Amino acid sequence: MAVNIEDIKKLRALTGAGLSDCKNALAEAEGNLDAAVELIRKRGQAIAAKRSDRETSNGCVLVKVENGFGAIIALKCETDFVANGKDYVQLTQDILDAAVAAKAKNLDEVKALTLADGTKVEDAVIARSGITGEKMELD
Repeated sequence: MAVNIEDIKKLRALTGAGLSDCKNALAEAEGNLDAAVELIRKRGQAIAAKRSDRETSNGCVLVKVENGFGAIIALKCETDFVANGKDYVQLTQDILDAAVAAKAKNLDEVKALTLADGTKVEDAVIARSGITGEKMELD
């Protein structure tokens, strides 16, 4: 099935995946946008699992104090190129905001939180790992 560029752009905006990944997912899903999003998510999980033995020596560390409660979030990755990316920093900020709002006391509580877009924190990190192609760890 042929896919049009508008659908590819729409899928890319939703997932952040590369153009060719979006095109392939749409073709495989026969133009169904929801099915294509799910395909990209599953591929991201597979990529993250393959990279589990890599070292994460870069990342983004953010701190926030609000109403007497503070939190520090460190989202680690493999390269400074990814760590300095706008989407990566935004994900770290979103996780920090959720952790402070929920007054999460430990990492397990943070990983179980749901972000404003409805995605669980742990799933959002895995999805970003699949998009960037790098291992990521939340500390």
